[in-house]
Amino acid sequence: GRARPSHSEPRGRDGRGGEEEEMEGWHPLYPGHIPTSPLQKALLAAGSAVMALYDPYRHDMVAVLGETTGCLALPNLRDKMKNHPEGYRILQERPRIRLSTLDMARLQGLPDGSLGREYVRFLEDNKVSPDTRMPPKFVDDEELAYVIQRYREVHDLMHTLLGMPTNMLGEVVVKWFEAIQTGLPMCVLGAAFGPVRLSTRKLQVLATELIPWAIRSGLNASCVLNVYYEQRWEQPVESLREELGIFPPP
Repeated sequence: GRARPSHSEPRGRDGRGGEEEEMEGWHPLYPGHIPTSPLQKALLAAGSAVMALYDPYRHDMVAVLGETTGCLALPNLRDKMKNHPEGYRILQERPRIRLSTLDMARLQGLPDGSLGREYVRFLEDNKVSPDTRMPPKFVDDEELAYVIQRYREVHDLMHTLLGMPTNMLGEVVVKWFEAIQTGLPMCVLGAAFGPVRLSTRKLQVLATELIPWAIRSGLNASCVLNVYYEQRWEQPVESLREELGIFPPP
């Protein structure tokens, strides 16, 4: 599933060779894919990390950081999915969480407390949309690109399951949970440096209550990418929390 260089011309006639010519011979693996060398990925990672720390709401920079630093975590997540019946089905069927795939009227009509109803309530209350999740560009493996796409599209469901809003405090708590669950350096960075923008009072609540709870839940819970959420809309949120091993929010 990896992109492979074309060898139709062994060396550049103008004396060029090596990395520059090799990159010209690479071909996209999926729509929007941009082939990049290890050096280019390192530069993108460094630049996106600086911008994401400066402005945590720069979702485009957070996305680039996740793709360029996830070379170890993404294969591990894919293997967890392949070794789980529900996760394996997700990899095979490639479901997407988009407004075009969601029956919003049906979800709004589900009982209070159900996953679908609470997910829509979260989207409405926080004025967010699943369509804002950026497609992958810099992951050089088509299957791993889907894994990070899936992670992005279930992020709002993590907020729903954890009962966390989209303010900075809520995002930091979710990042701690996701860092434990996924091992993605992007999540670790957000968990570690996100709190610097919080007030002293919020930092105290974060350190004494929310972070310990997020860490315990992340360690105790089964892999959240192994849930076919689209087939669980009717399930009560509390039931799904219990099934996954997420402790009730403090």
